Amino acid sequence: MPTPTPGANEDESQSRSIAAVERAMDVLLYFGRTEQPDLGVTEIATALGLTKAAVHRILTALRSRELITVDPSTRRYALGHAAVALGRAYLARTDVRAMAAPELKHLSERTHETATLSLRRGDTRLYVDQVVPGQELRLEVSLGIPFPLNAGASSKAFLAFLPDFEVDAYLARHPLEAVTDKTITDPAKLRKDLATIRKRGYATSLGERQAGASSVAAPIFDHDGRVVAVISLAGPALRFKADTEEAVADLLAAAGRISAQLGHRP
Repeated sequence: MPTPTPGANEDESQSRSIAAVERAMDVLLYFGRTEQPDLGVTEIATALGLTKAAVHRILTALRSRELITVDPSTRRYALGHAAVALGRAYLARTDVRAMAAPELKHLSERTHETATLSLRRGDTRLYVDQVVPGQELRLEVSLGIPFPLNAGASSKAFLAFLPDFEVDAYLARHPLEAVTDKTITDPAKLRKDLATIRKRGYATSLGERQAGASSVAAPIFDHDGRVVAVISLAGPALRFKADTEEAVADLLAAAGRISAQLGHRP
């Protein structure tokens, strides 16, 4: 029989090692995809088409690096603190503006209106990016200027998804001042509007921050379910109807895609 050459043995060994690493990554990524808090060996093996012996070996290796942890009483496995640390390291390096940029461009091109991104700063929020359509009659926003959280769709989208005690604290700290004659300044009316926004998942405004402007805004959530940014569509009220089914669907889909990149699961 021909004797295998050293080079051939080395290539075969490398191929086996790569395959083993790929299987281990498949197992680890499956923990990230599943909605279950923990998994058993049989569940993993069935889902990935692996033998239980192979899954057990992979889990043992992942446990040695604290990427996976096991409950001794149930023998069920979950992500370990090292995996969580990797996720948080990724999130710490993410730039919401960079993630949102292609979505803003897509939204503006589809609707022929202005797409914006807002971030919260304390008890205010400000526009940090926008894509403006080429139409002669269009709406543009001023970047970097703080606005109160009760004025306009983007502001209300931040306020609506705060815990009730934070909304209470905000209202206690700030009298609701009018930015335009359409701004909501009655706390009871604002609370009712916020409840509606939470229920349907988006906010609308007709001249509440800028006279003659119509807008719809949706929150962007992070992996902990916190609102980290708000994306919106806005245009002249004479032309843009913020609550149309198409505009809302496009906006919610864009917000969902950005949220998913931040680790959010609806």
